[in-house]
Amino acid sequence: MEAVGIENPKLLSPLNLAFVGDAVYELMVRRRLVEGGSRPVSELHAEAVRYVRAGAQSMCYETLCAVLNEEETAILKRGRNANSVRPPKSSTAIDYRRAPAVEALLGYLFLCGEHERLQQLVGLMMETIRRQAEKMEVCEGED
Repeated sequence: MEAVGIENPKLLSPLNLAFVGDAVYELMVRRRLVEGGSRPVSELHAEAVRYVRAGAQSMCYETLCAVLNEEETAILKRGRNANSVRPPKSSTAIDYRRAPAVEALLGYLFLCGEHERLQQLVGLMMETIRRQAEKMEVCEGED
């Protein structure tokens, strides 16, 4: 069977790109967390969830938009406009449109072999999520 689209990831549907991007992003997050030193798996899992949940990915959407080139922006928009499944009760409709868009971009970059760019964007995403978590902790501490 021929791998249609793998030679040219632009031929894949946005949801197929998101399928790959979801796995790539989770693996990259897990790797970065483990690189931070050995910790209990339950602690690593809880921190990974903070980064990979739809709301966190959606939060990164605007940050990414500011640094993407024209081709990357087009992939992000294709992913945002794709019809995906209904959002679970724990996520908003906006999160469930933006998260697959981000995943589609990451999947596209991975399949294109743009690993350095992928590393840059994942680093930016993780920094954005970390900063937001710190802001929330400060706000909660003020109560």
